[in-house]
Parts: sequence; structure tokens; C-alpha cells
Amino acid sequence: MRIASWNVNSIRARIENVTSWLRLAQPDVLLLQEIKCQTDDFPRFEFEALGYHCAVSGQKSYNGVALLSRLPPTETLTALPGAEPEPLQARYLEATIGDFRIATAYIPNGNPLGTDKYEYKKAWLKRLKAHCQTLLAQEIPFIIGGDFNVIPESRDVYDPQGWANDALFAPPTLALWHELLNLGLTEAFRALNPTASEAYTFWDYQAGSWPRNQGLRIDHFLLSPEAADRLTACTIDRTPRGQEKASDHTPILLSCD
Repeated sequence: MRIASWNVNSIRARIENVTSWLRLAQPDVLLLQEIKCQTDDFPRFEFEALGYHCAVSGQKSYNGVALLSRLPPTETLTALPGAEPEPLQARYLEATIGDFRIATAYIPNGNPLGTDKYEYKKAWLKRLKAHCQTLLAQEIPFIIGGDFNVIPESRDVYDPQGWANDALFAPPTLALWHELLNLGLTEAFRALNPTASEAYTFWDYQAGSWPRNQGLRIDHFLLSPEAADRLTACTIDRTPRGQEKASDHTPILLSCD
């Protein structure tokens, strides 16, 4: 199975970019984040015409996630379990596809530090950990892909010192990230590319970040042990970031037997 994940930064603004890429890449599953539209406004027809079933958890103008699959998704979960403060934010969608449990996740940015936004980010990551523990106890092969808004290591950011006090790279964020990994989860790209550097998935629109390759690696796949045993490849496709009307993120791709 080939699974892709992509923060598209508004699906309606990027529909031509995404459908063109799908025709070329042909993943079995595409996980989308930050679709920025309500569930009923998601452009299902365009994706169904390409042979994909659509599961969507949308929100007007902000957030929103979707899961596109060649096989019909079943047992869909449209929110991360646990108490969610008001107003509700559409950040998590999970479904069974084939013999995998697959989720698309858009973790809060959390900036600035010392605010309610950062407390929300930390609470969200703790809820994700609790849910992963539930799935692990059931011995379900699962894959969570998405925009985690976490820079795992210094080599995953162009300027580590400049990002030291950012919510994506702050010590409490990294501690929570390592708590996820310490459950026994595998971060797919780093597992298969242990020496890769400047392997970024996000480049800001400002200050010439893309042409200067001033990027971050914040889009990831986390796999349960049962899924990691079947992991064969994980790559980053930089091509879409260089196109017109590009998202500030680019797709990451995972292959499992």
C-alpha cells in the first residue's frame, strides 16, 4: 500500500495542484490537512472522478482534514478521543482501510509559547498519546500521517538556534514527541533515512524560504510495530512546492507491504 500525506493549505485553492499530483503519483491513500473548508464544501466530485473515496472532517476557513482512499474507508472516527475545548477544531480523522488503521492528523501550531495556544498543543499531543496507547493495546497495525508541527531534531530545521523558542521546537514539545516514540512507534522517514539532512517538508512563503531552501521537516508518519514491520519506503516529493499556487508544504510518501 502506498500512502501519501500533504498539508494543502486550502483544498479549494489547491485543487488543480492536488489532482494533477494524484494523477502522477497514484497513491492508494492520500491524507490531507488544513483543507480549510466545511465538510459539505469539500470537492468530492473531483477526487471521486479519479477513483477515490472521500472521508472528511471539515471546518469553515480553518483546519480540516480529509482521507482519500481507493478502497472504501470503514469505521471512521472524525475526532481525536478525549475532551476537546470549545470551539471544536477539525484536526483528526481515522478509518480502517484494508488491514490498516490509518489516520490523518493536523497537530496545533501552538505559538506563541506561554499562551493558551501552546497549552492546547501540549494537551492535544497528550490526547494523541493516550489514543495511540489504546490502539497499541488492541495490536492494530496503524499509521498516523500528517502535519505534526514538530521539528524532531536540529538537522530538521535550517536554523536551529533561531527556532529554539518556537512551539515547534521547544523542549516541552520535543519531550511530548519522544513520549510518542517511546510507546514503540516508528517515525518512518528517519527510520529509513537515518543520515538525511535538509530533508524538509515545509518552506514559508516569506523571505524567499523556498529558493533559499530554508525549510523545516514537520510532516511525519508514525507507525505501530505491526505496521513498521511492513514498512518498505518513505520519501519526500519536493516537486509540488516549486509549482505555481503551491502549498507551503510538500507531500511525503510511505510504502508498506
